[in-house]
Amino acid sequence: MSDEIEQGPPKSKRKIRKESLKTKLDKYLNEYKNVLICTVDNVGSNQLQKVRIALRGKAVVLMGKNTIFRKMIREHTVNNPRLEALLPHVRGNIGFVFTNEKDLRSIRDVILKNKVPAAAKSGTMAPIDVYVPPGPTGLDPGQTSFFQALNIATKIARGSIEIMNQVHLIKKGDKVTLSHVALLSKLNILPFFYGINVTKIYEDGAVFNTEILDLAPADLYAKFFNGVRKLAAVSLAIGYPTIASLPTILSGGFRKLLAISMATDYDFAEAKQFKQMLASGAFSAPAPGPAVEHKENKPQGGKPKVEEKPKEEPKAEEPEDDGFLAAGLFD
Repeated sequence: MSDEIEQGPPKSKRKIRKESLKTKLDKYLNEYKNVLICTVDNVGSNQLQKVRIALRGKAVVLMGKNTIFRKMIREHTVNNPRLEALLPHVRGNIGFVFTNEKDLRSIRDVILKNKVPAAAKSGTMAPIDVYVPPGPTGLDPGQTSFFQALNIATKIARGSIEIMNQVHLIKKGDKVTLSHVALLSKLNILPFFYGINVTKIYEDGAVFNTEILDLAPADLYAKFFNGVRKLAAVSLAIGYPTIASLPTILSGGFRKLLAISMATDYDFAEAKQFKQMLASGAFSAPAPGPAVEHKENKPQGGKPKVEEKPKEEPKAEEPEDDGFLAAGLFD
């Protein structure tokens, strides 16, 4: 009796799950450095289990309540303030993928690879464009009125309805209606693919978009040198020398010294080569070619064609100066 009082009432399954989630999150935040923030809209448990199996040995997937995530992250910010960058992104139907792998792109590709086809649902937003291909549908001719209501051109061929042209049924971002769902279900078309989508990546206290993982080294070099060029342009415009603008300043000064040396008797080592080339005629313009004579166009009769001069238009007669006009101007 006393033992039962000391133990207290048994814990509920909900409380056990919360404590298990806290324990796992506490362990993963201490053990792993990188976190992939994922959205799991329309993702089933079977699909999620396949992702866990594919990432086994490389990463772990953790799903749970956002309130618990926020609470545990705030507690860990005392020892690791960088984790505070995760808090603004803990919203919606999300989950975490923890990993210590350096190649985060391969982890993201494994997550995105596991997608399953899904039917359209009324009221949802289309993630992609949906097209209905032309060809036979296998439906009997009695259902042509259904296609006419959707403005889809059809014909009867071999006892079944055949769609004549490809139809752009749903545009990306549009709302799926009951008519769309009915048509796609009749044609047995599963237009959408649902899976885990990686939205943000946390690495060493910084949170960035997944598009950065697609940048090649050449793209990074191009962005870096584009910034260097802009810095050099600003430095030259304001007259403030920097490492980026110094080569341009030195080359401009050399051109001015070279121009002075070529125009005067002043000489220096770098200018001798250019003076020798100038003396040898390397910079002289090529001689003009022989003039091409243009033959006059003559008519078939042999007489030269006389060009008619344009008639001069008669000049407008100027009004005579009676004297009072000029006098009125200077009164």
